[in-house]
Amino acid sequence: MAVASRSLSHPRAAIPTNAWQTKLGWGVASAYLSLVVLIPIAALVGQATGAWQQGAWAAVTNPQTLAALELTVGLSAVVALVNVVVGTATAWVLVRDRFPGRALVDAAIDLPLALPTIVAGLTLVALYGPRSPIGLNIAYTRVAILLALLFVTLPFVVRAVQPVIYGLDAEAEQAAHVLGARGWIVFRRVVLPELLPALLSGGVLGFARALGEYGSVVLLSGNIPFSTQVASVVIFGEVEQGSSGNAAAISLSLLVLTLMVLFAVDLLQRRWVARVD
Repeated sequence: MAVASRSLSHPRAAIPTNAWQTKLGWGVASAYLSLVVLIPIAALVGQATGAWQQGAWAAVTNPQTLAALELTVGLSAVVALVNVVVGTATAWVLVRDRFPGRALVDAAIDLPLALPTIVAGLTLVALYGPRSPIGLNIAYTRVAILLALLFVTLPFVVRAVQPVIYGLDAEAEQAAHVLGARGWIVFRRVVLPELLPALLSGGVLGFARALGEYGSVVLLSGNIPFSTQVASVVIFGEVEQGSSGNAAAISLSLLVLTLMVLFAVDLLQRRWVARVD
């Protein structure tokens, strides 16, 4: 019985894996990752390195580019924070509550992933532009950019947190209520520790998506230097002017920032999991 219980608690141990299967799987995964991610990134780094030697540092550090980078990073951080709060609340309602149209709302969460971002930009311009049907003209402002980024990053936290909420131990929450804990205390002490890794993952994915977003903001931002110009539009402008080296250098700075954030979040997740275990 002890052997059976161990097999049930660790189902992976009961599945034999041949050495050739492991090598084949590793080879296919490595080849695919290299083709889709590593080789393009290596090409970008190589182009940016050559551009650095030709003076691309001036393009990265000029005031207009720095202002665009500052705006992009700041709005992306705000988007990540808003998504962590609102995305968690949305996921909680979708899992724990039952109401008419719930399935429709759940399906609509994935709409930003299916909709081309340029179409999203056109839709947002029609809604918030000079001819707004709701009388709200905020086009070409930072608020408009924030709304566009919130739209395209909506699914990340919701979809990351939903499975965790489904798997939460209801008995632990009930025990906390029996012991006198209520509302926010139960969420902070019982629920939040379970949700934290998923929250970090969804938040950082939303941050990375907002950092490089182009289609939904290019029409809505107005591309006003030192005001509403974002980094992705600056990069596209450099390409249009034939300065692909400068574009690669600016792109590399965004890539480095994204990798730093990803590594930091991964480290936090590992430490949290080790602490919980």
